Amino acid sequence: MSEVAVSKSKRRFIAGAVCPACSEMDKLMMWNEDGVPHRECVACGFTDTLNEQGLSVPKELGTRVNHLEPKAAPAKVQTVQFFPNPKLKKPE
Repeated sequence: MSEVAVSKSKRRFIAGAVCPACSEMDKLMMWNEDGVPHRECVACGFTDTLNEQGLSVPKELGTRVNHLEPKAAPAKVQTVQFFPNPKLKKPE
């Protein structure tokens, strides 16, 4: 079997960093995997990946195509009977 070498650096806390999800200070860990920086909040579990500029890489947004919605239950069919209103007179 072939083994793929994954370069990981030690996880380190970032002083003064604030979690974008829970706003806790000094709870963010940062590390690199194959040269890609990652960060994780130990308070709320928020994780994300950073790009070359240090900006957060957004996860795929939910759309009509990739968003699964439960299908609506079929409507019940019932008959409706209309009675003429004797107070209403048709103009003849």
